[in-house]
Amino acid sequence: MVLEEKKAIKLFIWLFNLIFLTYDFFYYYVYPHSIHQKPGLPEGGLGYWYYVLIVLLTPIGIYLLKRGNPYQIKYIFFVVYTVLDLVNNILIYWGTNKPFASGNLVEVFFVLFSPLFINRTYFFLVSIGMIVKYGLLGIILMDSRAAVAVWMLILMAVIAFVLLIRFISYLKAINSINEELRQKEKLAVIGQMAAAIGHEIRNPLASLKGFTQLQQERSPNSNNFYPIMIQEIDRINSIVNDLMYLGKPKSLQFEKANIEEIIAYTLSITQQQAGRQKVNIETVMEGPLPLIECDDKQLKQVFINLIKNATDAMPDGGKIRIHIKVLKDKLMLISVEDEGCGIEDKNILNIGEPTYSFIFLN
Repeated sequence: MVLEEKKAIKLFIWLFNLIFLTYDFFYYYVYPHSIHQKPGLPEGGLGYWYYVLIVLLTPIGIYLLKRGNPYQIKYIFFVVYTVLDLVNNILIYWGTNKPFASGNLVEVFFVLFSPLFINRTYFFLVSIGMIVKYGLLGIILMDSRAAVAVWMLILMAVIAFVLLIRFISYLKAINSINEELRQKEKLAVIGQMAAAIGHEIRNPLASLKGFTQLQQERSPNSNNFYPIMIQEIDRINSIVNDLMYLGKPKSLQFEKANIEEIIAYTLSITQQQAGRQKVNIETVMEGPLPLIECDDKQLKQVFINLIKNATDAMPDGGKIRIHIKVLKDKLMLISVEDEGCGIEDKNILNIGEPTYSFIFLN
């Protein structure tokens, strides 16, 4: 942003000087020759000091640019020019019968160039400042001709405001695209890391499953947890497979499954942790539940995550209620409710992001 501001300021400084000096030179020295009038600056004003003070703004602007502070330059140029021009016009026309005929094309440049800075504060300062300047001149000099300049400035300010809104919208779109690209790059890096980690995890998992099966064969009736341990090892292996394919499209395998068995399996995994945290899990199933088309491993992972999140949200204990019922058109509604603190509204839109997490508070 600083680099773009510097580019805009450099263009602004040189165009300001070119338009300001060229216009007044033409208006006060070239144009009078064409209508056979005496060329020169009007009497009673600041004279050449007006231009000296304006031109001195350029080295000040260059100095601030070199100091790495470009944001103040446009404000300094506008405020100094507006004040000097207001004083100069008052000195020229106040107390005389001269018809008000002043202004510089650079004022149009101020208004129409302001959207390029994509700064609402500067735009409103320039637009309102110019309108107020000519309004004050009209009141002080009691000349209605200043009202023409006011209306012209209002029209140009409206045009510039439309451009400003479009520039801001365009900039937001670019920032959104850049943020999306950064997220994709982040996921690509995570995918590479996950593939490497998953490859290393697979070998000890295979050994662990083998020893568990061997122990089950030696003592088939001594422990009912062996089947669950083997299923959990298989689920870990499935998660590792998902890590291997992270960031790549993967087709889901949908098969007929019993939702009651999926919930029962999920509870067998999460019940002990919930019990240690004094969390009671209540399951309500309305009517006969039909088989559903799903990837049962993915669905088990979803319910395990939901129940664990609900448990973590109630560190002092509470109740989790799992409610399952069949709706019309063979749709099934499954809700998991807890008595925890909930998720703040500002975090709702972020819960689907892969790398986003938040901490539950009491």
